[in-house]
Amino acid sequence: MSVLSGKNVLLGVTAGIAAYKTAHLVRLFIKAGAKVQVIMTPASKDFVTPLTLSTLSKNPVHSTFYNKDEENELWNNHVDLGLWADLFVVAPATANTLSKMANGTCDNLLLATYLSAKSKVYFAPAMDLDMYKHPSTKNTLEKLQSFGNVMIPAESGELASGLVGEGRMAEPTTIVSFIEQDILSSLPLHGKKVLITAGPTYEAIDPVRFIGNHSSGKMGFELAKCAANLGAHVILVTGPTNERVQHALIKVVDVVSAQDMYDATHTYYNEVDIAIAAAAVADYKPSKIEDQKIKKKSDAMSLEMVKTKDILASMGAMKKQQFLVGFALETMNEIENAIGKLERKNLDLIVLNSLQDKGAGFKNATNKITIIDASKEQIGFALKSKAEVAVDIFNEIIKRIHA
Repeated sequence: MSVLSGKNVLLGVTAGIAAYKTAHLVRLFIKAGAKVQVIMTPASKDFVTPLTLSTLSKNPVHSTFYNKDEENELWNNHVDLGLWADLFVVAPATANTLSKMANGTCDNLLLATYLSAKSKVYFAPAMDLDMYKHPSTKNTLEKLQSFGNVMIPAESGELASGLVGEGRMAEPTTIVSFIEQDILSSLPLHGKKVLITAGPTYEAIDPVRFIGNHSSGKMGFELAKCAANLGAHVILVTGPTNERVQHALIKVVDVVSAQDMYDATHTYYNEVDIAIAAAAVADYKPSKIEDQKIKKKSDAMSLEMVKTKDILASMGAMKKQQFLVGFALETMNEIENAIGKLERKNLDLIVLNSLQDKGAGFKNATNKITIIDASKEQIGFALKSKAEVAVDIFNEIIKRIHA
């Protein structure tokens, strides 16, 4: 999943030969999970058809302030378009349109929307070599960037005139990659590595049976998605679960047993900045795994159990640069037990949830947590979706690592 997933992208198309590339650009934004609307200057229709871009974007293409061919002449509200956009991308951006943007000229729908947009604006210049090198164009580009607009640099190559040099619009793949990297670089966890454990572990009894628990893994998966959306590279070590995630910044490592999770966690632990142990790891496992399926021979059966390795305690003992977060699921003396775990395992933060709280714990889409930090400060939260809980947890982490 791209960082553009779920974003509203408003694409402004102006009258340059590079407009033919916008069909591919729209496809790439859609493939990245974005929602796309297109505004065309009237003259740009000579280079690419509105039908092409509306078909690819699955939205009507806007070009004029009102639709002259419709009986009611509905107004295309430039303010609504500007407010809808999370990102406004002008590509290709001709010398004419760039000059108008820089000087506040407002003679078409695209320019009116630009002047009312509240989102970040990217522009990809596209013009011939001499136009690109002209001092007025240089002043225009500098002025636009001084407003906070972001320029996607033009590339060198063969131009429509036959000249070879700068001025060619960046390729659609470059534009999308540039925007993704620009968004990532502004996120609070950009450059950080985060390790998250999730789900249950299954401890084998024989080839067909195991001891497990009711953890769905949802909380850990929501934490992984939240971390990635904040710009982190995430290693998600997960036990058996029906949860799935696809994100370019998330590496999923599947495990089964507590020993598997211990081994995988310690493979990556030394290289991460933040580690969150959200998995429900079995505390005990059978002392012996039978080679063959155990036959039902009597009304009762006894299993000898031995302790599994304590993954969180081992991370606390090894902790160097890592900000370490644990979870505590309690049924009684919740705060006292959570603080004890925080201290014993050398944690920076512990997330407490109680099975006494309706809607919290395993199998639920919601959770109700209390966060306790190393200074014993307690912060309680209302019942929320696990996606919202993940945001709350990372807000508290970010406050402390950036303090």
